[in-house]
Amino acid sequence: MAELGHPRACEEVLTVRRELAGQVVRALQDAGLPALRADAPDAPGRPGPVVMVDADAEMGSAAVSVSWTPGPGMARAAAEAFLAGDVEAPAVRRFATASTRMQGELIRILLAAGFLATWENDDTDPDHVQVFGRKSDLPPALRPTFVPPAR
Repeated sequence: MAELGHPRACEEVLTVRRELAGQVVRALQDAGLPALRADAPDAPGRPGPVVMVDADAEMGSAAVSVSWTPGPGMARAAAEAFLAGDVEAPAVRRFATASTRMQGELIRILLAAGFLATWENDDTDPDHVQVFGRKSDLPPALRPTFVPPAR
């Protein structure tokens, strides 16, 4: 089946991806964040981490991604300034700073919970965090051994 011109993953693959997304949501909620899945009925416009499942059969990125949604006041102020052409406005800088900082913290939280997570390397989705799975899903020889230093 094709979705937006791209072949859609089979239901078996989507089931595994949804399971991973659920694990990511629970890990973020355990850390005290109001995480939810993008397909949840109350997801649109709700602030906090939003977890998305990639339905594309030919994924160019990770099976699951997470993005940070700031509060409506911050988002509205940044959008208004941006649409007015003032890309240097304090509201735009504050929005960008908050989004980038939260992206880094989401990665740290997910790594600490045993997930393989990294920055999105795509200019079209610069605020997304990619989640590829759990470290424990990898064969022992491929598991990362680096432990980030404590702050």
